[in-house]
Amino acid sequence: MLVQGSENLMQKEQILDKVLKTIEKYNLIEKNDKIVVGVSGGPDSICLLHILNYLKEKYNLELFVAHINHMIRENAIKDEEYVIDFCSKINVPVYIKRAEVLKLAKEQKIGTEEAGRKVRYDFFDEIMKKTSSNKIAIAHNSNDNVETVIMNIIRGTGIAGLKGIEPKRDDKYIRPLIECSRQDIEYYCKENNLNPRHDESNDENIYTRNKIRNIIIPYIKENFNPNIINTINRLSNVAQEENDYINKVVESTYKDICIEEQRNSISLDLKKFNEQDTIIKKYIILYTINRLNSTANGIEQVNINDIIKLCKNNIGNKFLIPKKGTKILVKCRKIFFTNY
Repeated sequence: MLVQGSENLMQKEQILDKVLKTIEKYNLIEKNDKIVVGVSGGPDSICLLHILNYLKEKYNLELFVAHINHMIRENAIKDEEYVIDFCSKINVPVYIKRAEVLKLAKEQKIGTEEAGRKVRYDFFDEIMKKTSSNKIAIAHNSNDNVETVIMNIIRGTGIAGLKGIEPKRDDKYIRPLIECSRQDIEYYCKENNLNPRHDESNDENIYTRNKIRNIIIPYIKENFNPNIINTINRLSNVAQEENDYINKVVESTYKDICIEEQRNSISLDLKKFNEQDTIIKKYIILYTINRLNSTANGIEQVNINDIIKLCKNNIGNKFLIPKKGTKILVKCRKIFFTNY
């Protein structure tokens, strides 16, 4: 019979083992990596930092912490102080940025969540360059993934949205906790006496993600499927596999129909494009715009359908502007994707 202490130790080792398996499965960390860790002070990011610090010797890692004070909550300064103190105790350098996110959101006419996310990722990239790091570790977990999938379903997503949060993106962003549940993380923090900070704004159901986390998921658990977290994560894994396959087909097709690729312009063979199945056309459009702008954000289904229709009609010198700064022109049996 196991005594309580040995049972707790086994559970702690299981969590570490789960993280290690995730790291190996997705090749998230290699020897001698220099990693910027995004740390808010909450359970997820503190758990991530603590585990990476534990693995520092195994992988010969250099760690750097980036903390954003969004200056929204009264307790934000206490979160900042906690992160500084925590990093001091484990001897990890920490970089702090204070940003008036509410003011930025108003100036840029975007949502608070979007403004906060932009500030965070810009700061992570800044510290990555400053420290000559090669990766940025973010503390998303399996519950976050489920919330993201549900958000994408509500918005009317395709397969790409069903895959949720990727364990690794752009060979830069890594998420070692993506297969750990929030319960795993909270347990780890408790057993290691980490005493993470609590962001009370997570309890306010004014943001879409909070509503999904605090209202929709508990309702589904109680009334439909108590295992909904695991169920949607399985869906996410299937969607990831299918999306990976489609991406391979799209990359191969793009190479075949691309005529010329320059810094501000890409041209595709119109005839070859029109010969593709509709689903491949849709992905080719997104893939091309992403290559041109490093993002396809802002391109909606209606824009994609309009571009396909424009190409099918094959009327010379007609163009579309699906979003500011991007122009699609059909001319001389070619499709031109340009920045202006």
